Amino acid sequence: MTADGQRRPRRAFTLLEVLVVVVVIALLASLVAPNIFSRVGDARVAAAKAQIESLATALDSYRLDHGRYPTTAQGLAALWERPSVDPPPTWTRPYLRKAVPLDPWGHPYAYTAPGRSNPDGFDLMSYGADGAPGGTGEDADITSW
Repeated sequence: MTADGQRRPRRAFTLLEVLVVVVVIALLASLVAPNIFSRVGDARVAAAKAQIESLATALDSYRLDHGRYPTTAQGLAALWERPSVDPPPTWTRPYLRKAVPLDPWGHPYAYTAPGRSNPDGFDLMSYGADGAPGGTGEDADITSW
């Protein structure tokens, strides 16, 4: 009510105006969503490459301290905790700030030392979205070499 006792007219959206806004939002979402979701796969591949680089740096630090890379049996866990299999006597610290991550698709990274592609070093890879060797696109293997 106003000061002189009269009612104010109600200001609200009509049903037609609300429906027009909903239709416009739905059209925009149908045009934009496919572009956004197609980039999710690219982002996961980039994240896997970055994680592999980070793990490779930690593995190089391990080798500098102990004269060799962790064995395949010790695995990447040797970067986070003292290995229970053939532990190096000089292991005193973790080489990562957190436990070894899974790849962006939730699979563990494949690690072998000595590596097939690098007999003096290691092979480190993610098998991609499908978790199996080979593949194309998002299913392609991502390697350290």
